[in-house]
Amino acid sequence: MFMTMMGTVVIAGIVGYLAERTQFTHNGYVQSIIICIGGAFLFFFVRIMFGIGFGSPGINAVVSSIGALIIVPFHWRK
Repeated sequence: MFMTMMGTVVIAGIVGYLAERTQFTHNGYVQSIIICIGGAFLFFFVRIMFGIGFGSPGINAVVSSIGALIIVPFHWRK
């Protein structure tokens, strides 16, 4: 379980970096990585508690990171 959590953090960090690098978002590198890691942690713990997921932990990390990048910045924008 610990290795899965560490892999989730690494994958979420990579997704956050790539989102900024490809100009999918305009938050800044550090902010996008933090948003992705937060979303991935949230979904990781939801998967542990309730068993809800998309299959493999890697797919869960990618989908939750992209979802967090879409939801969080738009929620705070006016």
